[in-house]
Amino acid sequence: MTYAQNLRCRECSRDYPLAALHVCDFCFGPLEVLYDDDGIKASVSRKTIASRPANLWRYREFLPCDADTAINIGAGFTPLIHAKNLGKALGLPNLYIKNDTANPTWSFKDRVVAIASSRARELGYEKLACASTGNLANSVSAHAAAAGMEAVVVIPNDLEAGKVLGSSIYSPTLVKVAGNYDAVNRLCAELAGTRNWAFVNVNVRPYYAEGSKTLGYEVAEQLGWRAPDHCVVPIASGSLFVKIRKGLNEFAKAGLIDEPHTRMSGAQATGCSPVATAWAEGSMNFRPQRPDTIAKSLAIGNPADGYYSLVQLKETNGACASVSDDEIVAGMKLLAETEGIFAETAGGVTIASVKQLAAAGRIDPDELVVAFITGAGFKTAEAVADSLGPALEIDATVESFEAAYEDREGVPA
Repeated sequence: MTYAQNLRCRECSRDYPLAALHVCDFCFGPLEVLYDDDGIKASVSRKTIASRPANLWRYREFLPCDADTAINIGAGFTPLIHAKNLGKALGLPNLYIKNDTANPTWSFKDRVVAIASSRARELGYEKLACASTGNLANSVSAHAAAAGMEAVVVIPNDLEAGKVLGSSIYSPTLVKVAGNYDAVNRLCAELAGTRNWAFVNVNVRPYYAEGSKTLGYEVAEQLGWRAPDHCVVPIASGSLFVKIRKGLNEFAKAGLIDEPHTRMSGAQATGCSPVATAWAEGSMNFRPQRPDTIAKSLAIGNPADGYYSLVQLKETNGACASVSDDEIVAGMKLLAETEGIFAETAGGVTIASVKQLAAAGRIDPDELVVAFITGAGFKTAEAVADSLGPALEIDATVESFEAAYEDREGVPA
């Protein structure tokens, strides 16, 4: 069962049935899922949640589909790591990393697709589709394979090889478009009007977006049933950024944690930073940008939830950083060298942004800070390959090793 009651327009509050709808036909505002909050509160407890398997379906009362019949490939309940080494380097002793590289297809997109694919099947769809910068295509392909559904994934034609392979292995129909993500998204929006397919981030987007809030639930539970003081989250469409806070607020509404006062800060690449640019200008209206960054998973120049991200930054007294491609690579390397986590370029954006915000005094050293790492580094290995030191090449003798090691390190082996 689910406690989802209906869809509601975020702008004008008109209600709609729990169908494959995503836009209000009156004001064109986005639709989101509305729940029976009293029913959830009466049926859920910390003990009940903690007794369930370690995946996102442990939060079944808060989700818009039936967990008992859901498509479950094990997404969620990824590690929350006290990043002591990185925190020491950045002057943040209470820094934690939420490591979503540990999901089945190595990104947080498994959360949103788990929900969207399950709800799509409940609605009778047999084919899953998406517009993607890579990670979503991987997850849609995997979930469709597990469910015995067909998949059609549409991507820009310049994506990293690892992400293309990460979809192709599941044998979807893979479509490469001559254009950036915004062009891909426009095409899929048109196709959703003519094809009886479940486009996970178009016509079933209200359900898809609910998957991101499970990160908020997990962090609160893993911190001992409390909200963090500060979250730093990469912003692409903005949905992830907004939904993490929604998850914290829903936990509080259900009586599982105290009312959160979490500051929400965003992270963007300078080469695609519509939200960060508007924030720096003191504007609540962002201007779309043409992406030009190595952080392709964040390269959405016209973010669907850009305005709501700006509202959240203001409401929570957050901040929004933008970092260069060189800073992104440095962030990826810093995280790997200090905490043993190889993140994709979006993770480099997050770590570089934490560094920037801390240096600017926008993060209090006493705050409990959670930085969200949303995808694994082997998906974007090209970004760092040229910046890494070469291996020592030696003969199979101790003498050869000692000579090479001393030459590299400047000290005897």
